[in-house]
Amino acid sequence: MSFIIRPVSHEDLNQLFDLAKQFNLLNLPGDKKILSEKIERSEQSFAKKLDKLKAEYLFVLEDLEEKLIIGSSLVIAKHGNEDVPHTAFKVIKRDHFSQDLGIGFIHQVLRFQLDFDGPTEIGGLLIDRSYRRRPEKLGKQISLSRFLYMALHPERFEHRILCELTPPLTDEGRSEFWEALGRRFTGLPYQEADLLSQSHKEFIESLFPQEDIYLSLLDSKARLVLGRVGQETKPAQHLLESIGFKYLDEVDPFDGGPHYGAELAEILPVKLGKHLQVAEFSDASYRNQMLVATTGDEFLATLCSVDLRDGEVAIAPKARAILGLENGDQVFVAPFNYNRGKLYS
Repeated sequence: MSFIIRPVSHEDLNQLFDLAKQFNLLNLPGDKKILSEKIERSEQSFAKKLDKLKAEYLFVLEDLEEKLIIGSSLVIAKHGNEDVPHTAFKVIKRDHFSQDLGIGFIHQVLRFQLDFDGPTEIGGLLIDRSYRRRPEKLGKQISLSRFLYMALHPERFEHRILCELTPPLTDEGRSEFWEALGRRFTGLPYQEADLLSQSHKEFIESLFPQEDIYLSLLDSKARLVLGRVGQETKPAQHLLESIGFKYLDEVDPFDGGPHYGAELAEILPVKLGKHLQVAEFSDASYRNQMLVATTGDEFLATLCSVDLRDGEVAIAPKARAILGLENGDQVFVAPFNYNRGKLYS
């Protein structure tokens, strides 16, 4: 089958809506009005009509044979500014020791933080449930391809890249962490508060405690989920870790989900990717599986079988046709597998 990653367009709205309804993420909800606005913002962002403070880049994965949108991923160019800061709880340790008793304790505490000059954030990762666990590793393709675009246009993004991972939730979609902490200070249910926080942060800064919060004072259910990821999110966590992301010792103030981060230049698809020229080799073996992206005005990417030699790349004919490439064209090529951190997988 043939798959391609490309920027979203308004013609994708209905199919994207059907996909988003399967998951209903906060930054990509199953709401046609919101999705239409996000598509419009994405098209303006790719066209360089929005500055970094407002830009969002929405990528979709298309099954070309079925003409079906089966995946998505999102990049928010800047998450946190003077009007809507990025919020988090920093998880730190504090030592307490009693000379009289001769005993001590190391406590974990939460310290509320606001970031008015925030990082770039990645999110919105969706794969149609019927396309999961395929040998093409479609979730990995749509997740990694956005880094190829960021490598081609680093000036449009921050040097710090953030991903907020989803923690375990109850079967009803409730956050035990929020119930133990946030709800007591805001009076709001979890879903309502998290949705409101996408555009309004004042209530968080005004109502959340500014002093350190000792985790030992929270109930065990809340402590158990802090900094952990849900079962469905673990593949995304492992993928991020494999390309250089690390836990930042900070969590989401609503659900306690962990924040992972990396420097853009150190993310492996960016660091190990290379600009190469398309060529034909009479004895091409196409032994390497690589992500290949176009470098022109229209961004397209796909997983290809390639042969790499001295600054040139031969691409298997089917993938070459999908990307519309000719000899002499420039492409950006990045590894797909990172077990050994080498350019050639």
